[in-house]
Amino acid sequence: MTLVEAITLGIIQGLTEFLPVSSTAHLRVVPALLGWDDPGAAYSAVIQCGTLLAVCVAMWRDIAALLRGFVVGIASRRPWGSPESRVSILILLGTLPIVLVGFALRKLIKGEARRLEVVIAALVAATVLMAVAEWVVRWRSRRGSTGRQGLDGICLSDGLGMGLAQVLALVPGTSRSGVTISCGMLGGLDRRTAARFSFLLSLPAVAAAGLLEAWQERAEIFGSTEAITMAAAGTASAAVVGYVAIRWLLAMLGQHTLWPFIAYRLVLATLLAWSLASGWVPSLG
Repeated sequence: MTLVEAITLGIIQGLTEFLPVSSTAHLRVVPALLGWDDPGAAYSAVIQCGTLLAVCVAMWRDIAALLRGFVVGIASRRPWGSPESRVSILILLGTLPIVLVGFALRKLIKGEARRLEVVIAALVAATVLMAVAEWVVRWRSRRGSTGRQGLDGICLSDGLGMGLAQVLALVPGTSRSGVTISCGMLGGLDRRTAARFSFLLSLPAVAAAGLLEAWQERAEIFGSTEAITMAAAGTASAAVVGYVAIRWLLAMLGQHTLWPFIAYRLVLATLLAWSLASGWVPSLG
């Protein structure tokens, strides 16, 4: 891997981790289109640490409030006593499914799940979910419902539902933010609150995946000065671009819908299907 490749992949990771278009799909497909080697699930997970940093910087006020609320709630034996304490516990509960499934299916996720046929199918399936969520929100708005706003409005069903939806993001092409935001919208949250909770919910899972992969693949990723440089370059570019993407998406969803992303995903799925059928991009890198 060259420095240009590392930085490019970091930019792709930072941009697509939070936009509902699937970061793993782009990290699987873009290198193939450019004639580069597949960076692999391990490298993808490591540069996710950059997007983890982006969330921490962009949402540090929320994170600090949740940590403070969690400590106060546990100390006072009233874990459900405040919105901050409740949401922090919901994030922990919502993280359990993806940790358990990710560990059980880790070999499949690193291997056959990265086949282009799987990526295309996941792109289409998750896009349908996003479209359904937008139709439901539109139906509700016509009846005067704008959705629950703010972290105060997040309840147990939101945490569990979005946590289960997050499991689908293990399949390349799905988009963690796409399925969790859509699930939150279907549960009654407004778009911005669903996105806000989606980003916070991703923190433990992304941190665990990145640190675990970094440790398991340490010989390959950190085995030489060049490898360390590539990992650092990818992580840094992912952090910078990820921060911008988070701030932009949260502002955008305050006034706009997911339809532009839905259209993009359908076009991307069509192009990938054509690329696979024509033999331009191999099924498995």
